[in-house]
Order: sequence, then structure tokens, then C-alpha cells
Amino acid sequence: MKTIYPVLTYDDAHAAIDFLERAFGCERREVHEGQNGGVAHAVLSCGDVFLMLSSTSEGDPVYHQGAGKASVYVVVDETDALFERARDAGAEVLMEPTDQEYGSRDFSVRDPEGKIWAFGTYAP
Repeated sequence: MKTIYPVLTYDDAHAAIDFLERAFGCERREVHEGQNGGVAHAVLSCGDVFLMLSSTSEGDPVYHQGAGKASVYVVVDETDALFERARDAGAEVLMEPTDQEYGSRDFSVRDPEGKIWAFGTYAP
């Protein structure tokens, strides 16, 4: 394998894209509209990694699993400023920036549809 991309499904993918941009600084690369007014497929860059997402009402029915719950861990160089940005964008704070015993500084938040986003300096 060369690369793994997280693929997340949202009930309102348009709102999720807006939130991910405001909260974490992700950038839209592609947004393909679906026939039902949702997002059939979108690609966002978040630093040097990519995230794919879609609306639950669009795309290939094989992959319709509902919005569901998910968690994503993202390695960052500095957590405190990103934490402030995410909190200011309305993310629900689950854990403020905390120094971990294994040397990482981590925080975690929940996005508006319930997915948990954890950020830290730990890079396995």
C-alpha cells in the first residue's frame, strides 16, 4: 500500500466541508455535486494529507452506510493554535491540549455530526 485516505460520510456534506475549513484549515480540492443536492464526492487537503467525503444521499449505494460515527487522528507540529481555531469554529471540546506520558501533546473535538477528530504531535 502507498497511501490510505479517510473517507467520511455526512448527512450534510456541504456544512461539513465549511466546518472542516473553518475549524482545521482544510482546503477544498474537488466538490462534485450529486443529483439530490448533496455532495457525491469531495476531496479536501488537510496539510499534506487528503480526506474524501460525501453526503449520505448521494454516490454509489454500495457505500451508503449512513453518516455513522468515526474518529480520525491527525499528526500536527503544534496543537494549541489549531485547538483554539477548532473551538472558535464551534467544535465540541472533548479534551483540551494535554501533554501525554508518551511525549505527545494531543487534543480532541467532535464535529457537528458527531465524528471525533483528535490532533497531536505523536507520529507512530
